[in-house]
Amino acid sequence: MTACLLDRSMTLRVYDTRSRSKRVLKPLVDGQIGIYACGITPYSPSHIGHARQAIAFDIIVRWLRKSGYQVNYVANFTDIDDKIIAVSLEEGVDFLEVANRNIHDYFRVMDSLNVVRANSYPRVTETIPEIIEMINQLIDKKHAYVADDGVYFEIDTAPEKYGQLTGQTLEMVRKGAGGRVGKTGSGKRDHRDFALWKSAKEGEPNWESPWGNGRPGWHIECSAMSLKHLGERFDIHGGGTDLTFPHHEAEIFQSECCLGHEPVVQYWLHNGMINVNGEKMSKSEGNFWTVSDALEQIDPLVLRYALINAPYRQPVDFNSVMIDDSTSHNARLVDSYSEALYLLKGVKNDYSGIDHLSEAANRFCSGMDDDFNTRIALVEVQLIVKKLNSLIYSNEEDHGLMASYVAWLEEFAGDVLGILPSSEIALSMYDEKLSRRSDISARVESLLEMRESARVSKNWTESDRIRDELADIGVVVEDAPEGAKWRLE
Repeated sequence: MTACLLDRSMTLRVYDTRSRSKRVLKPLVDGQIGIYACGITPYSPSHIGHARQAIAFDIIVRWLRKSGYQVNYVANFTDIDDKIIAVSLEEGVDFLEVANRNIHDYFRVMDSLNVVRANSYPRVTETIPEIIEMINQLIDKKHAYVADDGVYFEIDTAPEKYGQLTGQTLEMVRKGAGGRVGKTGSGKRDHRDFALWKSAKEGEPNWESPWGNGRPGWHIECSAMSLKHLGERFDIHGGGTDLTFPHHEAEIFQSECCLGHEPVVQYWLHNGMINVNGEKMSKSEGNFWTVSDALEQIDPLVLRYALINAPYRQPVDFNSVMIDDSTSHNARLVDSYSEALYLLKGVKNDYSGIDHLSEAANRFCSGMDDDFNTRIALVEVQLIVKKLNSLIYSNEEDHGLMASYVAWLEEFAGDVLGILPSSEIALSMYDEKLSRRSDISARVESLLEMRESARVSKNWTESDRIRDELADIGVVVEDAPEGAKWRLE
């Protein structure tokens, strides 16, 4: 346990969308936190927006656990949906075949991004009895009504709950609701009402219910799954900002009207969205990236680094500058860590009693305690990497201090941020670089001498040409007061 966690300098605060303010985190049960995060609808392979959310809540869960909380983390799969049905009909396969293969893809890519798995992953198709029971209770309490084409929640039975997350009227935000508010021409009494149960259509999967065969509406599913796995009151509900309306506002209506108390959820947390080169990511714009697409070009830990380089609530712009910057920082981190491990040859130490490391730990903790500010945390990681690099290049035989840097990085860059490879992988990577470095060392040193001569004579064209030649063989040159240093990409 780190010094900053034993002697907390500040209290953990989180931004609650419902109150539109940062609030001190006070769990319902001392020492325990229940979190529900809306997961994917698996009709296609996971995209980088899914990665953004998964990594954001992974960091939140990691920090809460590091802070001493016992966390029960639940993330669902909406494995029955219009889009899943459309794909299954197009391919002529069962809808669960579509859902299952994309859930498999989700686990594969999120594992590669070092996302720690949730405690449970409930699925809609496994929660049908609880969904039906919840709808029954809403009907009994006069918050829902049966129509020819299903069952609807009646907004006017609890008008005071509308706008809890958005602070806006339905008419103001309906245009951006992604088409899920509901269509006219249905059996609903008011255009603001939303479906709890949809009557069966020919050729579509359906389940028996008191109101005829059909399937659940989108919103009721998450209410039922969260209450089943976390109870009638729980601490945190999360998801992307695109879910605040209508999905999460509908959940507030359903859960609180069904249970008869409020709030059911103590804190609502929402992560920012992904843009690509300043534009909203979409297939129609031709700027859509699946995680698999991204990982064909970007190392998984580089992508993770890039996606936490802004606090989780901020939008992230996915572009070449962002990736190049994250590649560079990640390379310095991994190179320094792996070389230090190699030099230490098993020497272990902690960083207690080393003032500048304890101060960096406290700044890291303060940033994370302020609504999980990963940007502040990464600045501290970069600072420690710079100091470790200086120690390595100084050729000082202070293995105790070097081991302290390694311990700091393993705790914060590794355990909390998840951007550090395991020590075994790091050592393996360094062994490969040593072998490659040995093969090209003579050529590189010769080129560096030629480049230095060109720089002394102010022949910048030749100097740049040599630098480009070095880059072509994967060598990065870093100029320092004591002379040029080089490393392999």
